[in-house]
Amino acid sequence: MIITDEQIREEILAAIAENRVMLFMKGTPEMPRCGFSAQTVNCLRGAGADFAAMDILPDPRIRQQLSAHSNWPTIPQLFVDGELVGGCDIVTELYESGQLAELVQPKAA
Repeated sequence: MIITDEQIREEILAAIAENRVMLFMKGTPEMPRCGFSAQTVNCLRGAGADFAAMDILPDPRIRQQLSAHSNWPTIPQLFVDGELVGGCDIVTELYESGQLAELVQPKAA
């Protein structure tokens, strides 16, 4: 089955919409494939985040469609509540300041 660019874009948008905290990374949280992705996962775990992740490595078009959507060139990319938070540097700064924990905590019902 051939997957179109449009299907990849829709999958990315669905992942962002369906997961309050969504990380696009190289590899998986259990087996990151780059240091920046590993660092971002460690920050999210340290902040107590319940997050979903998508590996961008299986198809180069995932990265192309993601960056076209976010206007952010690098991976990883963290989205919270549908908004791009940023990459590894920003997530690390937020974690170190304590703001990441506030950002990723479940919303009060």
